[in-house]
Amino acid sequence: MTISAEEIRRRAEEIREQIRADRRYLHQIPEIGTDLPQTSAYIKKKLDELGIPWRDCGGSLPEKMTEDFVKAGFPRMEKETGISAVIGKGDPCILLRADMDALPIREDNDLEFRSVNGCGHMCGHDSHAAMLLGAARILKGMEDRLEGTVKLMFQPGEETGAGARMMVEDGILSDPEPAAAFGLHVQTTDSTGQIGYATGVNSASLDTFILKIKGKGGHSSQPQLCVDPLMVMNQVYQAVNLLVTREADPAAMVTLTCGVARGGTAVNIIPGEAELHIGMRTLNVASAEHLTERIPQIIDHYVKAWNAEYELTVFHTPCTLTDESLCRQLVPHIQEITGSGSVHEIPAMTGTEDFGYVTQEIPGMFAFIGAGKPGNAPLHSPCMVLDEDVLPIGAAVYANVAVSWLRERKQK
Repeated sequence: MTISAEEIRRRAEEIREQIRADRRYLHQIPEIGTDLPQTSAYIKKKLDELGIPWRDCGGSLPEKMTEDFVKAGFPRMEKETGISAVIGKGDPCILLRADMDALPIREDNDLEFRSVNGCGHMCGHDSHAAMLLGAARILKGMEDRLEGTVKLMFQPGEETGAGARMMVEDGILSDPEPAAAFGLHVQTTDSTGQIGYATGVNSASLDTFILKIKGKGGHSSQPQLCVDPLMVMNQVYQAVNLLVTREADPAAMVTLTCGVARGGTAVNIIPGEAELHIGMRTLNVASAEHLTERIPQIIDHYVKAWNAEYELTVFHTPCTLTDESLCRQLVPHIQEITGSGSVHEIPAMTGTEDFGYVTQEIPGMFAFIGAGKPGNAPLHSPCMVLDEDVLPIGAAVYANVAVSWLRERKQK
């Protein structure tokens, strides 16, 4: 018997309280980065209760990656506790993804289930994980009628920009191999249940350059005996900003920010070291490729021109791409859950989303689901609160997308 959207909506409503309980539990135990022991343990427990087979996915971080993240200000992370799970069997296969890491933000909300450990799910990843668990409950109950396989991707480390990369490298896209992927993200400033998506480039790439300049310190009255890293840092700062104005297509969206510039302890001391953190975002892949090659060149030339040395750490997160054909296919099935006229094309997000590591390998769709109303505190705010009515809606969207895509793919 064919699975209908009405059946999926009804089942999502029946498990509304369970999805909310899952979300509230995860909300109270926020964890940062790629290693989320409590969060992953809870997800695995729930999958076990449902009889859904899973495997750890992510593995050990390379030593250099661990050290690079420490330099970037993350806690020391030596592994990734992602989870891959499977419902159904055989071809075709679709992947549903939810991230589950938190932010280093102390929550400023008077909720009975607020986090109290100094971190917070102020980007809504707890709700994503809960909605995907809800979809898993729905799909497991229909497993004998699924026309293929649904792979679940519970991902840590989205806020690091590399969590999806680690899971891809550890085989999330193989055995079985999904032919499409779908992800959701809550948006607290949009009305609950409204869906927005962009075709083509969906979110900006992010390239981060952490520059440590090593000069030669000394007394400010004897600059000729020193190599001033603050002066070098200033030269680099100006040069990389000029680079964007002269070598990036003016039609391309490119932003460059030097969010950290530090060094020195007193006015009469030339310090021995200085540090500059450069972040560049763009929606233009060609501009990203060009500037990520040129920025290290500029740094190298300017630092060496002033006889200093340097250490450069680079992070890259690609644009998330949404496949236009897949979006056309899935939008009607999203609207079967959210209602006619509830799905809209929106401009690409200038923020960054590491789902791009998946969508550069297979066709994908990434959508934002309203979880509040205009005027609400935005994502990444310590006061962010979402409307929990979104939870069964999101779970049903995940499930209906999977069921409908499998059915139509099977019929081809």
